[in-house]
Amino acid sequence: MSQINEALQFSIPELNEGEVYAGILLGKNGAAHQHVILLPGDIEDGKWSNAKEWAQSIDGELPTRREQSLLFANCGEEFKRDWYWSGQEHESDSAYAWYQYFGYGDQSYYRKASYHCRARAVRRLPIQ
Repeated sequence: MSQINEALQFSIPELNEGEVYAGILLGKNGAAHQHVILLPGDIEDGKWSNAKEWAQSIDGELPTRREQSLLFANCGEEFKRDWYWSGQEHESDSAYAWYQYFGYGDQSYYRKASYHCRARAVRRLPIQ
């Protein structure tokens, strides 16, 4: 079993109006640890490509699957009990993307071009 050899010291970043601090996502495989911040607003019924464009238009990105799990655990009350797109395509078929149900936390995938889900955006800040 490996041990964590570093002490994680940080302060919660300043939030813009309407933003919600979701927490810290620890980096894997040498990636930096990061703050995850939920941006205000959502889209109600969009294809994956539309959801990604919308997130970029508000200077955010669709959350990864790991980030969606963090959002469900720490900010679940900020979501409707519905399916939300992640920013991740399926690993073996790029015609599919992952999404999460914010009623009970289940994750699954479906065709990006034909399925409609809600979407929320996040911004990330690396922890130095």
